[in-house]
Amino acid sequence: MMALNKDAVGTTSLMLEVPLYWEQAKAELMKRDRIMKKLIPQFGDLHLVGHPDPFTTLARSVVGQQVTNKAADVAWAKLLVACPKITPAQVIKAGAEQLSGCGLSKRKTEYILDLADHFKAKRVHASLWAEMADEAVIAELVQIRGITRWTAEMFLIFNLLRPNVLPLDDPGLILGISHNYFSGEPVSRSDAREVSANWEPWRTVATWYLWRSLDPVPVE
Repeated sequence: MMALNKDAVGTTSLMLEVPLYWEQAKAELMKRDRIMKKLIPQFGDLHLVGHPDPFTTLARSVVGQQVTNKAADVAWAKLLVACPKITPAQVIKAGAEQLSGCGLSKRKTEYILDLADHFKAKRVHASLWAEMADEAVIAELVQIRGITRWTAEMFLIFNLLRPNVLPLDDPGLILGISHNYFSGEPVSRSDAREVSANWEPWRTVATWYLWRSLDPVPVE
């Protein structure tokens, strides 16, 4: 199961502002979707909080792949001790042995080092991502070892704050749709797409509220 602490990753004093589209998205979702009409008011002023640093966001996502939130949090906390600033240069300096000591698998260690190398060597166009279309950003990111489409979609949500991302590979989204729209029955990707058609162009916002329906209290 892929895990990403969908609050801790996005918590920073620099990005606490409500996304510009958030209130409009809430209003439109509540108007057109009966489940969202009931769900959204339950969470008051809570909203998506982004992380401003691309490298940190991606590194945190790699750490969270295919493990529980708790395991990811433990590994990330150890990584912060080894690399307090989580910069590409600092990660490369720490090296494979120290990263493995943080509880990362050999493969994840390789992935994070490769990610750091991509950033340090400027083989990614991080400064251009804000102006690029969602699929163009995904296409570039998935060329990096260990960056899956899910990881790239989490990046679109938590770093670029894109409003219309539907991460169909995210188990939390599928479980949220199952619980809220299908009374707990299994949900296929086709079912999820059908439900989400009503959310356009605010699928990120609907996804975030479904995450919250499973984990009502944000983890700081």
